[in-house]
Order: sequence, then structure tokens, then C-alpha cells
Amino acid sequence: MKKKLTAALLIAAMCVSCLTGCGGSKGGENGVVKVYNWGEYIDEEVIQMFEEETGIEVIYDTFETNEEMYPLIEAGGVAYDVICPSDYMIEKMIANDLLAEINFDNIPNMEYISDEIMEGSRFFDPENKYSVPYTFGTLGILYNSSLIDEEITSWESLWNEEYAGNILMYNSPRDLFTAPLKLLGYSLNTTDTAELDEAKEMLLEQKPLLQRYVMDQIKDTMISGSASIAMCYSGEVLQLQEQNPDLKYVIPEEGSNYFIDSWVIPANAENKENAEAWINFLNDPEIAYKNFEYITYATPNTGAQEMMDEELAANQAVNPSSEVLSRCEVFRTLGEEGDALYSEMWMEIKDAG
Repeated sequence: MKKKLTAALLIAAMCVSCLTGCGGSKGGENGVVKVYNWGEYIDEEVIQMFEEETGIEVIYDTFETNEEMYPLIEAGGVAYDVICPSDYMIEKMIANDLLAEINFDNIPNMEYISDEIMEGSRFFDPENKYSVPYTFGTLGILYNSSLIDEEITSWESLWNEEYAGNILMYNSPRDLFTAPLKLLGYSLNTTDTAELDEAKEMLLEQKPLLQRYVMDQIKDTMISGSASIAMCYSGEVLQLQEQNPDLKYVIPEEGSNYFIDSWVIPANAENKENAEAWINFLNDPEIAYKNFEYITYATPNTGAQEMMDEELAANQAVNPSSEVLSRCEVFRTLGEEGDALYSEMWMEIKDAG
């Protein structure tokens, strides 16, 4: 799932504007496409390139979380043409008949989407009828090799007393529970109370060793060396390594979560063919690579992957191997009861002394 939490409206001078301000526009020579995406999740130049090539005007709006996006689409008051949710939310939208089937005849660049990532998409879009992968990534461990001598390979390292006071964990229940659940050999999508109780006890045992629970604060803390080891989303790694080359990223041997953010078309879209043109354009290999350089989340586009140099292609944060991904799971939607169970246990951990 998209993890950068700072939303940014794109530059108005590039003819990109919020949907609420442009609802009455007739658009360019070939109409409009109303896009709803995460903040800072596209190279702004790509939008202008799309408009110039297709004659379609882009009306662009952003959201910060899947949970912010979903009720707006469910209510149907705003008719977006194409949006970019995460895996588990796409599953929920399909179940509630909020999405239109995609006409893949209009998306010839689908040939560049990795078969492996398309197979991963079946966890939330079983027949691959409603979604086209845009980015993917993993949850792993980031550590400072100038402060930690050993090679980190396991989630167990986040329970190592040698690193007490220098460990960061994410302030997010599904991500937080990933480490103990994988160490225990349980599914990341379990709603079994006994299994989650075991994971909760492990997190309670770990809590005295932590520096703190974090989200975006991980960046400055790890770059500066104020902490030595942390949970980390792969999409953040390249930018962090540029500022501190001692930082290393590993996907633990027990496995982890891997997430897929995909383009989907709402059932009430008014410009469906333009939405398909948008998806096709973004899957041109040169465009996909340009986007990757900007957002640094792994691209499922095989043409873009072939443009990477050897060092970049070997970076686990950018190009995890098939063997690594085979140990990882995609988050599934848990339903209201499942979400409440995780939240309740997370609050118990936070409130513990």
C-alpha cells in the first residue's frame, strides 16, 4: 500500500487541478479523465505528457489513506474515472460492486505487467478483471551497518536486547503484527484470537526495548543514526540510502507483507475509455520508468525493470526476487470484526506500561 502520508496537490500551472474546482469543464479536445491518486505518487511531468499525447485533460485530486478514499467512492457523489487503491481495499470495493470491469483491449501495454505481480493480484481481484498494478512493495527491516556489525536476516533482530533503545516499530496495527505473526508461522490475515494473543504477547515483551513507535519519523531518525534498526517500507529505502549509504534493507527470511497498489475504474465513471487510455499510457515502459524514478516504489512493468542498471536491479527494495515474494503475503480485507480485533489488541499494547 502507498505509505507516504503527505498529500500534495499537483502544480496548477501544468493544467492539473482539483476535481472540486473543475467539475463543469468540458476538458481537452478528447474530453477529460478524473484521476484520484495518493499524494506525491506520480511524476507531475507525466500528466502533462499524457495530455499532450492524447488531447485528454487530466483533472487530478489526491487522498492520504485508503480509508479516506473509500467512503467518497461508496457515496457516489463524485464520479472519478480512475483511482489507485491498495490491494485489500480493492477487494472490498469489488465485493461491494463499486468497480467496473476493465476493457483490456484498450490497454495493449498490459503486456509489460509482470506475470508474478498479476498472480499476486488474484488475492484481491481473483479473475484480474478490475485492476491493473501500478506499484508494489514490501515491508522489511532497515538497519544501519555502521552501528550494527552483524548481517540482519530475521524479524528476531527487532527483539534483540543488544539494540535496546534503538529499535523503531511502525505505529500501525497490521504492519506491527506482521513481525510476530511471521515469526510464529501464522498468516498475516489471521483473525484467530489465540494466534493474535500470542503475537500480542510478543509485542508486549518487545515494548521495553523500543525507542518508540513511528511512521514518517523513521526517515530523519534513521538517516541521522539516532536509531539503528527499524521496520521500513521498501518505497522509502532508495531515498534514505541516498542520504545515508550505511543503511541496508532486508526482507526477513520468515517472510513479510507485500502490497500492490493498482488502478481501478469506479462503476460510476463517466469517462471509462479515457481512464483506460490513462492506464495504458502509464504502462508505456519509458513512462513507467520515469514514474519509478520519481516515486521510488517498485514497478511491476517489465519494460521499465529492464532499464535499471545492475546495482538498482539487485536492490531488494526495488526488485525482490521470486523466491522472496513467495514467502510474502498480500493483506486481505478482514471485515469489521477483524479490524476491530487488531485495533483492540493494538490499543492494549499502546496502553501497557
